[in-house]
Amino acid sequence: MQICTLAMRGLFLSLMRRATPVFYPWAAWVVFHLLGVPVYGNTPAVQQGPDPAIAGALGDVSPARVQATIEKLVSFHTRSTLSSGVPPAGAPSGQGIVAAREWIRGEFERYSQACGGCLEVKTDGFTEPAGDRVPKPTEIVNVYAVLRGTDAEEAKRIVLVTGHYDSRNSDNDDTVAAAPGANDDASGTAVSLECARVLSRLKFPATIIFLSVAGEEQGLYGSTHFAKMVKEKMAKEQGWQLAAVLNNDIVGGDRSAGRNPDTVRVFSEGIPLSASADDVRRIRGLGGESDSASRQIARYIAETATIFDTELKPTLVFRLDRYLRGGDHSAFNTQGFAGVRFTEYRENYNHQHQNVRTENGIEYGDLPKFVDYDYVAKVARLNAATLASLASAPAPPGNVRLQAKALQNDSTLTWDAVPRATGYEVLWRDTTSPTWDHREPAGGETHATLKMSKDNVIFAVRSVDAAGHRSLAVVPQPEH
Repeated sequence: MQICTLAMRGLFLSLMRRATPVFYPWAAWVVFHLLGVPVYGNTPAVQQGPDPAIAGALGDVSPARVQATIEKLVSFHTRSTLSSGVPPAGAPSGQGIVAAREWIRGEFERYSQACGGCLEVKTDGFTEPAGDRVPKPTEIVNVYAVLRGTDAEEAKRIVLVTGHYDSRNSDNDDTVAAAPGANDDASGTAVSLECARVLSRLKFPATIIFLSVAGEEQGLYGSTHFAKMVKEKMAKEQGWQLAAVLNNDIVGGDRSAGRNPDTVRVFSEGIPLSASADDVRRIRGLGGESDSASRQIARYIAETATIFDTELKPTLVFRLDRYLRGGDHSAFNTQGFAGVRFTEYRENYNHQHQNVRTENGIEYGDLPKFVDYDYVAKVARLNAATLASLASAPAPPGNVRLQAKALQNDSTLTWDAVPRATGYEVLWRDTTSPTWDHREPAGGETHATLKMSKDNVIFAVRSVDAAGHRSLAVVPQPEH
């Protein structure tokens, strides 16, 4: 047996010397699996090799276009949600939030024209009654573009990117003074628009929605309305299955001391906001506090950054949002949808929710000159890579189960097959690890037994198509 093992290792090393880096994990799998040598723990979880079509689209993301978008949004003087129907005093009629949203819609329509009408450009408008931070009934309009999936069934599965286009200054009720909102959140709107521009040139089996919402500064009103519309109307009438929400809010990479231009924070909820008391008890019993669907999106983003070798690496922050603060992704979380938030690594609060002024030599206000357009473009590339990868991948495996009927040290997982999946992978990580560290290809099987204890690790399963696109990971439920 020792001689046989040495021979196997020799064959493996010989293959590795002749292989490209993309081939390394597959060379290991072929040699060791065909010859019966276990490799549990030796195969990295990350997929190797980016999709060339997606990589090409990422190369089209333009810092100059990002800059033009942000500067145009700032030119509307204020994008206060409360300025709807109330242009700033003495200002041209082409200013205010109404003019801003019409411009955004025009951009989506322009992108659609360039791709032969591939985008369905729509609005979601409603009147928010008087309430918290809304002194009187106010019209709020979300603008979005739908890149419909090419597969009739898989088109129902949707991934979404959003940013909020409204802005504010020091006084929430001030609809007159300038509220440039260059970073908060023209930067996030620019990400959504730029993703639409470059990805509308491609086709995907699943659907992508590019969204820009209003009413965020007053209480997530726009995103709440949209999330409820998806859950209560579109899911029932059109079968929409919203699988992932990427919210970009304050991604301008503020040019201040202490900034980190090489990373972006990705916030994700642990125990879902929509979880019932029974759900919470089950999650606690299984040790699944860090395995929500939102956490799987965060892990997917981290893996995508590695696959496409993005210049910007995500820093995963395992909490819903910044300390005691919130954003539009949480409106989707509340409705039971998985979503995360992208935010620059270090915020400058002198440049958020401030009237434009200089006091004691300190500049206040959310102005374009504080935005790093190259940084925003990197955030857009990471978002676009994630959206495109998810929309290209098959659906996640269904009904993933971990056998728990008998006490045993081996771990057996089962799952249901899904269309377009040519194979599946079992993933696992230490209970203290933030990301999936190992994978075991299962081929086209819908079950796998691994010689390791389920008590010591966290397992998941994901689908793989013929081109190597991976789905989101699904953590199993116990099969009693």
